[in-house]
Amino acid sequence: MKTRTPISIYIAATIGLTIMAFEMFASDSGYFSSPFFWALILIAIILLLIMNSIGDLVENENFNRLSEEEKKQYLADKKVPYYQKLWNSAFKKQSVTEEKDILIDHGFDGITELDNSLPKWWIGLFWFGCIFCAVYLVAFSFTDYAHPEVEYTKEAKTMLASIEEYEKTAPQINLESAKYSADNIAEGQELFKTNCVTCHGDGGKGGIGPNLTDTHWINIKEKSLFKNVFWMLENGSPNNPTMRPFIKEGTITGRDAEKIAAYIYHINQETAPITTAQGGAAPQGEEVKWENGNN
Repeated sequence: MKTRTPISIYIAATIGLTIMAFEMFASDSGYFSSPFFWALILIAIILLLIMNSIGDLVENENFNRLSEEEKKQYLADKKVPYYQKLWNSAFKKQSVTEEKDILIDHGFDGITELDNSLPKWWIGLFWFGCIFCAVYLVAFSFTDYAHPEVEYTKEAKTMLASIEEYEKTAPQINLESAKYSADNIAEGQELFKTNCVTCHGDGGKGGIGPNLTDTHWINIKEKSLFKNVFWMLENGSPNNPTMRPFIKEGTITGRDAEKIAAYIYHINQETAPITTAQGGAAPQGEEVKWENGNN
């Protein structure tokens, strides 16, 4: 009769598998604060304790049926700690007498083979890997778990929500407080594509609207290019109603305008202009030499 695995092992394994299942299938990671999660853990532990008590009764019944010699052997085995048994099964070497009992009756060139059993920790790890693989494949195939696109979308929504919440209380950006920052160029480019590319073309090369990469400008309302772009986004063009006052209309915020202005400053001052030979629109307005600085 073999000694049984301690109940603590079953409890630890059950808790681990339950957490893994919730991690894969729960909609968010807040299940630790859910009463349902802890109720499930408690019920599972109670069931394991009941099963362990039943196992004790079965073990006692089987023990009574053993011979005296088998009882002594069983009690001796039971005194050895469970983890010591795992260690022994993995690393303890057999004595010469024990090796003779498991020696396989074939060899070659003086080399013999022993019929050793695989270590219990190795078998346990193997089955854990198989179970984890099966659960992972099911979760990946039929749920949103482990999908990079889903995780990215979820994190992006969380980030956008936090930004929206911040902007509710953050001071509004206006012409006086707007400042150029290279960190805004990437976001400004995306906002430009959404609001400006229809008229001003990809990369600001021009189209219906003027080329934003050259040195010629129709409306000159500020001394610096960055401020001039912000002014246009706020007030629109006095010469062309198509260039609407985006900020005053509520299409974009002052913070958005600051980012778009940073992008236009970048393509006008920090990169080479898109010439007519490269597909850019012909210059319109008058040539401008902006003041140094971008604020």
